[in-house]
Amino acid sequence: MHEQALHIRIGGEAGQGLETLGQMLSKILVRSGYELLVMQSYMSRIRGGHNFFSLFTGNQEILGPGDRVDLLLALTAESLDIHREALAEDSLTITGQKQADRGAQAQLVIPFEELTRKTILQNVAALGCLCRLISLDREQAAEVVRDTIGRKHADLLQENLEALDRGYEWVESQGTAFSGALPPPSRSEKKLTLNGNQAIALGAMAGGANFCSFYPMTPATGVALNLIAQAEALGIVVEQVEDELAAINMGLGASFAGARCIVPTSGGGFALMSEGISLSGMTETPILIVLAQRPGPATGLPTRTEQGDLNLALYSGHGEFPRAVLAPGTPEECFHLTYQGLNLAEAYQSPVILLTDEYLADSLRSVAPFDLEALPDIVRPETSGQGREYERFALTEDGVSPRRLPGTGEHLVVADSDEHTPEGHITEDHGVRNRMVEKRLAKLQGLRGEAIPPEITGPDLPELLLVSWGSTKGVMHQVAHHLAEQGRSVASMHFTQVWPLNPAQFLERFDAAGKTICLESNATGQFEALIRQQTGRSFDSRVHRYDGLPLTASFVLDRLERDGSI
Repeated sequence: MHEQALHIRIGGEAGQGLETLGQMLSKILVRSGYELLVMQSYMSRIRGGHNFFSLFTGNQEILGPGDRVDLLLALTAESLDIHREALAEDSLTITGQKQADRGAQAQLVIPFEELTRKTILQNVAALGCLCRLISLDREQAAEVVRDTIGRKHADLLQENLEALDRGYEWVESQGTAFSGALPPPSRSEKKLTLNGNQAIALGAMAGGANFCSFYPMTPATGVALNLIAQAEALGIVVEQVEDELAAINMGLGASFAGARCIVPTSGGGFALMSEGISLSGMTETPILIVLAQRPGPATGLPTRTEQGDLNLALYSGHGEFPRAVLAPGTPEECFHLTYQGLNLAEAYQSPVILLTDEYLADSLRSVAPFDLEALPDIVRPETSGQGREYERFALTEDGVSPRRLPGTGEHLVVADSDEHTPEGHITEDHGVRNRMVEKRLAKLQGLRGEAIPPEITGPDLPELLLVSWGSTKGVMHQVAHHLAEQGRSVASMHFTQVWPLNPAQFLERFDAAGKTICLESNATGQFEALIRQQTGRSFDSRVHRYDGLPLTASFVLDRLERDGSI
């Protein structure tokens, strides 16, 4: 499969400064006007072990990752060994010393110790070499170095700028030409460089979130860290607590008092929150939980990716109560669905779960600035009301009861984790029990009525229909484009809301397809099973990946060719 994007990979050990180097190069590319997708691969340790950054860039939108590496910066000999099988035929490898018979088609050996004797500056010299090889503007690179290093370490800025210049000058002195040098950028409008966690944090800020309780767990911790960075300026309370049980219960307490609350976690932490999620259902207390998936069971692969927790999100919590499960596929959707998730939680007084994964959480992308003026109004609880007569759990046709906040008026707000009367007092009356269960479940109809329809592209009567959810969106579109270029009639259907589903929004298009194919990053086809459960329809083929790596177009096409689907 032809990959138009330039693929730059930077490999080395944890602790070598790969993250800073990769992030600076990412910012230079985006500020220069190029599109970007950056994937990080890091091992679950502080120092040592092999980590790498993969940057995909060019003038076209980058839908998903590719497999062939065009330019490899190998900061260790191990990097060259690990990535040599991924090198494209016309690739170039940059190393600090000559590596013989390592499989690279071309090598550029840079004398880093001659460029700068300080090891800490060698990454910046390498940045200069990379920028010159792919024809990035020197001043644009210097501006990013000033922003990254100058603000925190002003005393080190000048020698870092000198190291950057030496990298540029050394490549120029060698007269080295690289066939993958970037063409002039095709856009002039400014874009942001964001990963999924950053976009979720921005969506929470825009949506009025003012409380976050969390226990650190990869890959969700970045949501809380980004909120902490703006907490003082925006009046957000962020509490790092002793465990995930405390995180969910503290969040529910804050929400009961009127806060708009977000709780980020991963699968192991979410499992511990199960009773708290059920408490949210019984007390009808709104809360938004970010579940950033990683491979399990147990600790699994802490720094890898998978879509294995859909069933956990759907069924976590004892008893029967409504919830919504949203699954963004891009940073833009992370932003908007976080905003919408806070509103849904408030409007239906129920838990809302935002499903991401390590790939989406950690991948940097070029993103257009968000139009804050176009966002819908923030849904807030009713804090006014006359008189003392008030039923917190009043029986209503749509199941949504008036929600007032304790201490905001003469009315008494009562809540109970036991079954209760409309006033909130404990009861064991079986008739009341039936009515309260039916009241809570009635909210599911409202959630279904507001369900976000899947994004459907392509012909109405396609030969092939590709279906995806969450972070597999970009790869699905890559595969669809490739098949269309081969003359196949292909459509795509992507779900950003996975519960509740509204079959009326998609079933006609599903049935019109000649062959349906579901793409998922798990072993058992959890979304495929959900579609079958809700509609009675089965898929004709499927592609599953569960080795901890994200789906790629070549992986999907290879599997479809093997089983005769294409």
